[in-house]
Amino acid sequence: MIVMKFGGTSVGNAVAIQRTAEIVRSRRERAPVVVVSAMSGVTNALFDVASDAVDGRLVAALASVETLRQRHRDALSALAGTAGDATEVAGEIDALFGEVAALARALSVLGHATPRAIDAIVSAGERLSVRLVVAAYQAAGLAAVAVDARQVVITTDEHNRATPLPDEIETAAAAVIQPYLRVGAIPVIAGFIGATTGGVTTTLGRGGSDYSASLIGAALHADAIEIWTDVDGMLTADPRVVPDARCIEQIRFDEASELASFGAKVLHPSTIAPAVRLGIPVYVLNSARPGGGGTRITTDAPRRAVTAIAGRRGTSVVKLRSSRMLLAHGFLRAIFDVFERHRTSVDVIATSEVEVSLTVDHDDRLDAVLADLATLADVSVERGLGIVAIVGAGLSDDTRTIATALTALGEIRIHMLSLSSTAINLTVIVDEAQVPVAMRRLHAACFPEGS
Repeated sequence: MIVMKFGGTSVGNAVAIQRTAEIVRSRRERAPVVVVSAMSGVTNALFDVASDAVDGRLVAALASVETLRQRHRDALSALAGTAGDATEVAGEIDALFGEVAALARALSVLGHATPRAIDAIVSAGERLSVRLVVAAYQAAGLAAVAVDARQVVITTDEHNRATPLPDEIETAAAAVIQPYLRVGAIPVIAGFIGATTGGVTTTLGRGGSDYSASLIGAALHADAIEIWTDVDGMLTADPRVVPDARCIEQIRFDEASELASFGAKVLHPSTIAPAVRLGIPVYVLNSARPGGGGTRITTDAPRRAVTAIAGRRGTSVVKLRSSRMLLAHGFLRAIFDVFERHRTSVDVIATSEVEVSLTVDHDDRLDAVLADLATLADVSVERGLGIVAIVGAGLSDDTRTIATALTALGEIRIHMLSLSSTAINLTVIVDEAQVPVAMRRLHAACFPEGS
């Protein structure tokens, strides 16, 4: 059994959805379970519907709902025509958009949106996608059946970024999905969304459809998890920044996870964890070019000094200085208690006897964090920075690799430098504007032409 996840661009229109039907058909003998994202752009549009409604722009919100409804109706017509089944699905689409419109009207009256209300609105994208995909597959002669993700992906009640409950998911998957597989059906399930034990709709956060696929794959002990997207696989760098980036045929789980957390866009950072736990290989493939090799992510991929270069902007460095740190016990714990209280993640850390520097990516809570940290030490912050990471399982096997990387950066100012505890990545903090330049220089040094 395999899990096949199709992203937003892979189900972005009728032609793309029909292409996925043929991909699934080619794997029919492997008992596929299909996980789908919302059509490309739909989740963002639904967030805008909620925002417009709250801000008093109800007419604009309802106009967006109608535009989305028509987009889905047009796709359905192209996929399944006007047969009886298509008429039934059209009714389901209209009913779901009716719910979204009703929620928008309620938010307009309240002038406020709770996280629970946001989940109720944005989850509609994946639920609609499932209806379209099932209709398309059935029209193509595939025995597809819709499965409500809220009956399978059981989570905590932390709306907008709920935490999955693996034991409950495994039990639910056995009860809900396995019976369909036993009779040869193809279950189609929404990514990104789940529900609490009480049945309240939740979401897993942006990029959560990949996470859903991995969770379901782990719950069903799948032979493989395939992530179908709009690129040929994981690349040695972001091709928008480094035009000569290359496809990586095989990559280790730990390297893929590092790249995801440091800005690689192909995978959601949490995607790897459930698959790693059971050693399930993950494949990243291009739905527009299904014959391509893609990238295979496993525990036994070749060990390389440098596998890829990643980068991201929007980083801030927080610096704390205090003589109380000297030979003190528990000082670092007090610092990280502040970040935990404000639910703010820390990426890179550097310490000396009396100073700690650390990086954060989102500064929506940073002012509150800084206020609390000021009670512990003298605090300063540098904004407008970026992270560039050199990732490779064999990075520290030969120090010449690190020397080559640092030499390639030339005159670029380095604000922080950190070699991870497992020596799998060398992280460099530079000015935000220098991130693309640094990535191109490092890629040229680590992947010279002809190598």
